[in-house]
Amino acid sequence: MIPRDPQGGGRRRAPSLVAFLSFLWPGLGHAALGRTRTALVYGVPVALIALVVVSQIIRGGLESVALALLTPSAALTAAILLVLLCLWRLSAIVDSVLVAGGRRSFRRPSVLATTAVLGSIVVITHLAAASLAWSSYEAGSKIFVGATDPDETPAPSTSPGASEDPVIDWTPTPAVTPATQADRITVLFTGIDSSERRSHELTDTLLVVSVDPTDASVAMVSFPRDIARFRLSDGRLFSGKINSLMSYAKRNRDQFPAGGLPTLRTELGHLLGIPIHYYAAVNLDGFVRMIDAVGGVTIVNERDIADPNYGGWTDGRVGFFLKKGRHTLDGDTALAYVRSRKGIGDNDFTRARRQQQLLTALARKMADPTMLPRIPALLDAAADTIRTDFPPERLLEMLELAGQVEDTEIEKIVLGPPYATRGPDDDGVYRLQLDMKKVATVSVRLFGDDSAYATPGAGNP
Repeated sequence: MIPRDPQGGGRRRAPSLVAFLSFLWPGLGHAALGRTRTALVYGVPVALIALVVVSQIIRGGLESVALALLTPSAALTAAILLVLLCLWRLSAIVDSVLVAGGRRSFRRPSVLATTAVLGSIVVITHLAAASLAWSSYEAGSKIFVGATDPDETPAPSTSPGASEDPVIDWTPTPAVTPATQADRITVLFTGIDSSERRSHELTDTLLVVSVDPTDASVAMVSFPRDIARFRLSDGRLFSGKINSLMSYAKRNRDQFPAGGLPTLRTELGHLLGIPIHYYAAVNLDGFVRMIDAVGGVTIVNERDIADPNYGGWTDGRVGFFLKKGRHTLDGDTALAYVRSRKGIGDNDFTRARRQQQLLTALARKMADPTMLPRIPALLDAAADTIRTDFPPERLLEMLELAGQVEDTEIEKIVLGPPYATRGPDDDGVYRLQLDMKKVATVSVRLFGDDSAYATPGAGNP
């Protein structure tokens, strides 16, 4: 309880009235009673908090505040502040009643009822908001690997559609980061297929997204899963397919001491000629929940899809068919859209292009301010679906950029033909082999001087 002003006298006000004024804003009730000093003590801290929040909303919009809560430290701070603010407001209400009429005020049923109702509203609203902030803290701590404890590895989730993480070694900190906020930032998006139909996990989606903040240019490069027999950064030849590299490196630490995911990130960056700073791993079974959480995503399908043998539906049906044109896809259909590859005219390359298209559509949807009411469901889905070492404080910047860049302005490359040719398949296994000279050429075109291939003698073409 705040000590009252030593100033004598003051104005007489009905206790119920000053309680209501203190409910509207801490200190108003005391100001009405002439207790200016106490009014300032109660009111100024709340005003400062409100000023910070309002300035953030003016600068970045409501979505900036919501996304800030994805940062575990910010979410935890918000949860604590909301609890403290609740106690502060309750103290202001009760103290104003005591100043107005003393303890005997609470013997009057009307005053007691008014104070109880106002106090209940304060407790319910603040604890509900604190609960949401705490949920954001828990979700952010799972999504952003190493955001809370650099030595902690996220525990496997038991939620439906969540990855059990049996072979993925999450790294708490990136191996290399952009030197400044203006430098190019590159992220590896990998889709982990760990469904019940798999006996092991394969990274069938390998998509590198590189953003240059200075000119808002974006490049997407997909590595088809059948790329094989490529040189590693230490000169060794990896004879297996690229979608098995992460799993193989994880299980063979004697050959790959860094482990699975760090090895995958390093080697893809080596092949592409650009350092990959961060990763975002998405469990494909949980991907359905992510799409449903945002209310579906809208895409323009460039050609009819007819894959009568597609069997990835969660309800067990077989076949995927989608007409050419504009569609809003729910989670199950979106997953079929990015996984189907055996329809007429389809292959891994068309699938990779659809993955690029869907990622862009999802990012644009998440940047839409109308997504604010869906944030709790989105957080819940993301916590069981995504793991990343991307810095959460830059998430808003990236989503704003996604909302500004048109899909047609994004450079999209799939490293199939002409960047790769069919390799030796004497054993009947389909393989692709990269043409490193062509990869080097496209790397320099996309990334300029940032590409390792821009320096004569660099890289391995």
